[in-house]
Amino acid sequence: MKQSFPPIERVNDFVVKFANVNGSGSASANLLFAKSILRMGVPVAPRNIFPSNIQGLPTWFEVRINENGWRGRRGGVDLMVAMNPQTWDQDMKEIEPGGYLFYDSTKPLPASKFRDDITVIGMPLTEICNRQYSDARQRQLFKNIIYVGALSALLEIEPEAIAELIGELYKGKEALLKPNVQAMHMGRTYAQNELDWPLGIKVRRTSAVGEKIFIEGNSAAALGCVYGGATVAAWYPITPSSSLAEAFARHCRKFRTDVATGKARYAIVQAEDELASIGIVIGAGWNGARAFTCTSGPGISLMQEFIGLAYFAEIPAVIFDIQRGSPSTGMPTRTQQADIISCAYASHGDTKHVLIFPQDPKEAFEFAALSFDLADRLQTPIFVMMDLDIGMQDWLCEPLVWDDARRLDRGKVMTYAELEAGKDFGRYLDVDGDGIPYRTLPGTHPKRGSFFTRGSTKDPYARYTEDGATYVDNMQRLLRKLETSKQYLPKPVRRDAGTKTRFGAIYFGSTAPAMEETLAALAGQGIHVDTLRIRAFPFHDEIADFIASHEQVFVVEQNRDAQMRMLLVNELAIDAAKLVSILHFDGTPITARFILREIGEKLAMFNVMPLRKVAP
Repeated sequence: MKQSFPPIERVNDFVVKFANVNGSGSASANLLFAKSILRMGVPVAPRNIFPSNIQGLPTWFEVRINENGWRGRRGGVDLMVAMNPQTWDQDMKEIEPGGYLFYDSTKPLPASKFRDDITVIGMPLTEICNRQYSDARQRQLFKNIIYVGALSALLEIEPEAIAELIGELYKGKEALLKPNVQAMHMGRTYAQNELDWPLGIKVRRTSAVGEKIFIEGNSAAALGCVYGGATVAAWYPITPSSSLAEAFARHCRKFRTDVATGKARYAIVQAEDELASIGIVIGAGWNGARAFTCTSGPGISLMQEFIGLAYFAEIPAVIFDIQRGSPSTGMPTRTQQADIISCAYASHGDTKHVLIFPQDPKEAFEFAALSFDLADRLQTPIFVMMDLDIGMQDWLCEPLVWDDARRLDRGKVMTYAELEAGKDFGRYLDVDGDGIPYRTLPGTHPKRGSFFTRGSTKDPYARYTEDGATYVDNMQRLLRKLETSKQYLPKPVRRDAGTKTRFGAIYFGSTAPAMEETLAALAGQGIHVDTLRIRAFPFHDEIADFIASHEQVFVVEQNRDAQMRMLLVNELAIDAAKLVSILHFDGTPITARFILREIGEKLAMFNVMPLRKVAP
């Protein structure tokens, strides 16, 4: 078949996507492929798109190779490694014109199954494996390593980088190490002898990675919990948050185990459900421990009543919400930013909660540690709003940094000496106008400073009352506390365009990588947009000022109902017509191409044309 489109030719700038079947062991091989390129000094952004069942359904693994270090999904595929006949037609559509298809050619396919604008590379992988291995499981597992070896030749990936990674993976396990290295070389040798190589897309060793690290967001957040002083975790398994609790357990075994006695200086409880887990956290927080739970949207729904108790009784607690496709069970292994409203106003009645929005694993580490200071200082639940894309994917990011001089901020805790000296203690008494009362910890003083914790109405001294004026004063104090919280929360990050513009864009969380690339592309077209990345709620005053200073502001988010826009309008009393939604909610991470297309179409409605199109 004659190719109707010239093959793509790029070095260190292309997208490879693997189409496999879940449970085939492909994810490990595909990650090995990504890490081998990373070892060559070329930045990569891998994303594992997997189903929620154990085995049998389609799974994809996308690797973006980009020397400029763009970490978001670009959109489109330059090389499709098609290993799943069930998704063949779908996978073929994603390949860019001039792109490449690599497939198992053991079983012949009719010409109608291919496109004439791509380069087709067939390799009889099943035949090779059947000839080499007798065990069915070995045939499947080594098939993955063989195609990684073949790709090393086609893309000019250094085989030493792959072999080094295999050696690290199977260190001390010679029975596994040698066969995997042999399978890799088998695939590489076949490609060199039987296929046209290299392809137009290639990997070249460079030094663009520098000191950056490769880490999963949930693991980084768990480490932040350790550094933030957390000693209690209670959780119920739920995708995609379970790996955060598991990582915390690993870190605690290393850092929170008494060297002399071998005893654990932490408590991790797998509760019977999400309601029990948040109850344990609240109990630990009341007792003075730094405690957290990690969950996802369905868990937040179950925790509502206890969250309201922590808010009204003013008990520190940290909740990591690793958001996923919703509502109900939704798409458990897909990503969204769809729990914003449910967390901001969690529980019945008038409640408002602090939310913080990390953009990557580095900020997940930093914000996790910060969240415990916030919970103690503000005596309230703190929500760390991550999502599956941050939590369960490996990210290339700046090294995690910790200041050893930093001390935990326990907030307003009345001491034994203060109580002994007769200092007036009212558990809900606002003594300085910031809305935050003093608290005592159990056992501080044998006779003074005790109080009854209740979820019902009370006066400043924690005494039950149904007096309307007292209730109103207490509710207004809680609002003052929320206003006070702004001085402790991460401020928004503003970046102004090089040229004065009428347009702005607001974004947050995992939309950041794709958004940054979009802005560079827009600037290249002569379109300039000021941006503001929101990092916390309640909103800082700078956010209202930013919106007021632009005619139109795009709000980029990954949910159907424009929840961040809704929150901005509700909390800042903004004219809703000024905020233009860019919404992506199919469960896959947002792409730069999607944002670019959506903003471009909307700018056209405002009669804004790229400068390069109108310049003489």
